[in-house]
Amino acid sequence: MTRLYTSAFTLLELMIALAIAATLAAFAVPSYRNHVARTHRIDAASALYRAAQFVEGAASDGAPALPPGLDQAPQFGSAIYRLRVLPADDANGGYSIEATPGESGPMRDDPCGTFTLDATGQRGNRSDVNGVTPASNECWNTT
Repeated sequence: MTRLYTSAFTLLELMIALAIAATLAAFAVPSYRNHVARTHRIDAASALYRAAQFVEGAASDGAPALPPGLDQAPQFGSAIYRLRVLPADDANGGYSIEATPGESGPMRDDPCGTFTLDATGQRGNRSDVNGVTPASNECWNTT
C-alpha cells in the first residue's frame, strides 16, 4: 500500500509559516503607510511651489484662480490635496497658497494638516488633528 500524501504540509509547518508572515506584516504595513503619507506630503509641497510659480507669473491685481491641474495635488488623477490662493495681507508679502487635504481622502487625519506657502517663501502647516501641529521641517522634509 502506498501513501498518497507524502509531500503535504504538517500543521506545525503551516503554523510556523503563518507566524513568519504575520511578523513580516507587522513591520511592513506601518512602514508602507508612512512611505505613502510621505509621498503625499511631497506631492503637496511640490504642488505649492508650482502654484507659486504660476502666481508670480500672473500679472493681476487680485489673487488669481489656479487653472485645472495646478489646483490639486497630485497634479493628475484623484486629488489628495486641494490648493487655493489666499489674498494679500501685511504678513504674506503679496499672496499665500494653501494645500488642504480632502475631507474624505487618505490624508484627512494627517498631523501635518494644511500646508501653506507665501510670497516671502515662508512655509508652514496648520492642523486640526489633536490641536498639535508638528514642526514645519518634519512635514516639509523631502529627503
